[in-house]
Amino acid sequence: MENHYPKDCFYLMLLGELPTKDDVKFLSESWAQRAQNIPPHAFDVINALPKSAHPMIQFNAAILAMSTESHFRRAYLAGMDKKDYWDPMYEGVMDLISRLPVIAAYIYRRGFHDEQYIDIDPSLDWAGNLAHMMGFDSEEVKRLMRLYMVVHADHEGGNVSAHTTHLVGSALSNPYYSFSAGMNGLAGPLHGMANQNVMNWLQRMMDELGTDSPTTEQVREYAQKTLDSGRVIPGYGHAVLRKTDPRFTVQLDFANKYIPEAPLIKLVKQVYEVVPDILGRTGKVKNPWPNVDAISGSLLSSYGITEYPVYTMLFGVSRALGVLAQLIWDRLYGLPIERPKSQNLEWFMEKVGFNNPAAETK
Repeated sequence: MENHYPKDCFYLMLLGELPTKDDVKFLSESWAQRAQNIPPHAFDVINALPKSAHPMIQFNAAILAMSTESHFRRAYLAGMDKKDYWDPMYEGVMDLISRLPVIAAYIYRRGFHDEQYIDIDPSLDWAGNLAHMMGFDSEEVKRLMRLYMVVHADHEGGNVSAHTTHLVGSALSNPYYSFSAGMNGLAGPLHGMANQNVMNWLQRMMDELGTDSPTTEQVREYAQKTLDSGRVIPGYGHAVLRKTDPRFTVQLDFANKYIPEAPLIKLVKQVYEVVPDILGRTGKVKNPWPNVDAISGSLLSSYGITEYPVYTMLFGVSRALGVLAQLIWDRLYGLPIERPKSQNLEWFMEKVGFNNPAAETK
């Protein structure tokens, strides 16, 4: 997994096959060129916000600001056959994906490194460039960033950010509007911000126990205390999976290979050892196993990216690969606008078996 590049992943999701060397060369050159043509006002919008604004606020504002450059919007207003909608959508998607690492790195350096920005290096790959512009030039961090970008590049329609991008896109909104909407969903604590919640939970544990190397029994007691207080253990459970998330597994494999003795990684492994059993014994949890968020932040932090609020933004950069590839297919298929059903109170009362006397007298 770690040897696969995000652009391979994007090509696979777009065309259903892995790219050739020529395909990779084309994508690399196209993204590198497009990344250097970000409209200046996108940075003006970011700079107009306080540095204390959450990175997702700044990230989303910049995405919307770049919508002034939308190929799809211009083509649609000019008039075009709907069978050709996919073409300007593709151009906009390629622009947007190429520019997201630059925007994310700019926000990171602005907020956490005193506005000491680092220029793009056209010789680097998309994810490697992100690490470089953030200020991390070791090969291991670049390798980690490539892995992070691949494992978070989900495109199926069930999760909030993927479905929201698809839903808004169904109104023929341009890729900037559609992806921005998806990012608003990703910013929720039950979705992409869960990785930040995991880190906060681990940090509170270490602070309360007074050590970054607790015993397994201490971890067990703290996890049980969390449940007893009516809170959840973040990073565990998944709406669809009923086993350990394979995205957790590949990240754990990476950690075991390169940094097995890092304190946070050892702690994550201890949590993995005790929490599924604790959750399983409650009899209320369908999936007691870790998801992708249970380890992603610990990996980033172990390599020096210790600013928790930025983790969801990095998740967003990756998520673009899948949801925007799907947006192109939505226009190729000519899918109609979505119209979710609504129900009134009477319908819900019937579903839960509540007898409504007023309804019975009608």
